[in-house]
Amino acid sequence: MPSNYKPIGDYIRLVDERNKDLKVETLLGLTIFKQFIPSVANIIGTDMANYKIIRKNQFACSTMQVRRDKKMPVALLSELDEAIISQAYPVFEIKDTEILLPEYLMMWFTRAEFDREACFYAIGGVRGSLEWEDFCNMQLPVPPIEKQKEIVAEYNKIQNRIALNNSLIQKLEETAQAIYKQWFVDFEFPNEEGKAYRSNGGVMVESEMGMVPEGWKVRKIGDYAKVKSGFAFKSEWWQSIGVPVIKIGSIQNNTIDYSTIDYISEENSKVASNYAATIGNIVIAMTGATFGKVAIVPDIFENTFVNQRVGLFDTGCSQVEKTAFLYYSLRKDEFYNEITNVGGDSAQANVSNVDIENITLLLPDNILLDKFNHWGKQSLVYILDKVKENHYLGKMKELLLAKMAKK
Repeated sequence: MPSNYKPIGDYIRLVDERNKDLKVETLLGLTIFKQFIPSVANIIGTDMANYKIIRKNQFACSTMQVRRDKKMPVALLSELDEAIISQAYPVFEIKDTEILLPEYLMMWFTRAEFDREACFYAIGGVRGSLEWEDFCNMQLPVPPIEKQKEIVAEYNKIQNRIALNNSLIQKLEETAQAIYKQWFVDFEFPNEEGKAYRSNGGVMVESEMGMVPEGWKVRKIGDYAKVKSGFAFKSEWWQSIGVPVIKIGSIQNNTIDYSTIDYISEENSKVASNYAATIGNIVIAMTGATFGKVAIVPDIFENTFVNQRVGLFDTGCSQVEKTAFLYYSLRKDEFYNEITNVGGDSAQANVSNVDIENITLLLPDNILLDKFNHWGKQSLVYILDKVKENHYLGKMKELLLAKMAKK
């Protein structure tokens, strides 16, 4: 171990401040993604006086089940001045912030190598838990404070750019969803005079989906796009580099989380050539915790394949040309409700490609459909560009975090 490595315990101390006077009301939870989130726990009838107070620049962590989760949940409170958390979470702070910056320590906690080391020490713990003493004995490099500030500033620059991109993506998606709803749910698309169709006397006719604009048809998703289930890759094929494969757990927040995917060799990918996803393809989780979630494949890898239980929508042409209408149709609550009715809403929820293809879809006339898809394509291309940029910014973060060990 290099000489500048010191035990974490040399720099931190436990804090145990309770909410005795009930003045702090903001209740937070802690995730394995090392973030605080608003708690969803049912606290009706709960005595909040015993909950722990955590203050700005203090940390909370969970040492339970680290081995099972392969991560140690730990987060730095930076957005709020104070909050309360479960008494089960140890709260700690840095003894002297002139020697070790809280932001620098949090960067160290986000490293994959830190989680692997935590898992190693958790092997001997009860139920795969990490003992507090073992956590304190884990070591990190502590360069001079000015060097820490430089590293943190560089990291924050990348983080801020990612946050800006995510904000732009969210605004674009909200705009697209609003237009989709206006046109295809409220039926207030522009008529020949550019006025809202339904509010200005547009002809509505009865259908099995209720009153719809004249000329629109009640069809199935399979009439617009076929759905193909992914390839059953052999477990021994998985490796840490190579050709990426999208798994059900990779479909997160309407995009592909490439940090969760596995890879196969170029040679093995040849047997799954019919299961390749192209730019603009929509994929859907057909089982598991992300069941019913959809995402669009960005332009990151030359070849990307889909694993079994991941559905791949094929519109039969350049994918991105017809993606917008289908994508926002699949994002509707009504679609999710219908797919859970078919596949179930438990952890064992499961649907087939035929089940998805048979779900009802209201199709407008071709002129309106092409108009929305043309507009939506421009929006989605911009979104996919930002997703791609974030992917490479994430790689820059990984390199920076890796360099910390060499400081």
